[in-house]
Amino acid sequence: MKKTIFVGDLHLSADRPDITQAFVYFLNYGLDDAEALYIIGDLFEVWMGDDIAESFSVAIADAIKMVSNTLPVYFIHGNRDFMVGKQFCQRAGMQVLPEVYCIDLYGVDTVILHGDSLCTLDVDYQRFRHFRSFRVVRWLYARLPKKTRLNIAAKIRQKSVQGNQQKHYEIMDVEPSAVTALLASTGCQRMIHGHTHRPAIHQLSATHQRVVVGDWYTQGSVLNVNEHGCELVTLPFSDTK
Repeated sequence: MKKTIFVGDLHLSADRPDITQAFVYFLNYGLDDAEALYIIGDLFEVWMGDDIAESFSVAIADAIKMVSNTLPVYFIHGNRDFMVGKQFCQRAGMQVLPEVYCIDLYGVDTVILHGDSLCTLDVDYQRFRHFRSFRVVRWLYARLPKKTRLNIAAKIRQKSVQGNQQKHYEIMDVEPSAVTALLASTGCQRMIHGHTHRPAIHQLSATHQRVVVGDWYTQGSVLNVNEHGCELVTLPFSDTK
């Protein structure tokens, strides 16, 4: 049966070769009957710029390119990889989508996004998100010396880990009113997002549904969608060796 596949929050990095190996295995063997692959943010743990892509990330681009030769691969930026640029996406053969994207998915109007914009109770993060949304900010960042960008990336990563440990569960999750508002404004019945690392299929009402993809820290997490609905599937790292 034909299906559309969603993944997100892989947080690939050179110091986690197990995740990279699992993802490449998935790209090679996990896309049978797939009509499209959507990568909905945080493909990488952190991204400093296309001009300083590490060797492992170049290999990832080439692996995705092999997939994009046979089926469309779509990409939505996340909060960790919002600086992924045209050069990398072209090498990977990925089609970049807006941060909020609506499609008819097997007869169900579906809105797709990374999900960080829904965590409205995290006021500090939302301020940062608004700041980095300005094109001039990203333009200036991309022109900083490579060493400076590497240092900034390391600090962002460290600050994120420390900050998340201090935040309450509710603050780091989506805010229900933000979910309701987005579904209403888009007229969609289903929402698919990541970011929270809390995979689940939430039945909001008889007609509305919110589906969250899982992260890849301890195992792979894949969302399959077909004409019958949604299914979250785990991919143990032990099965990808």
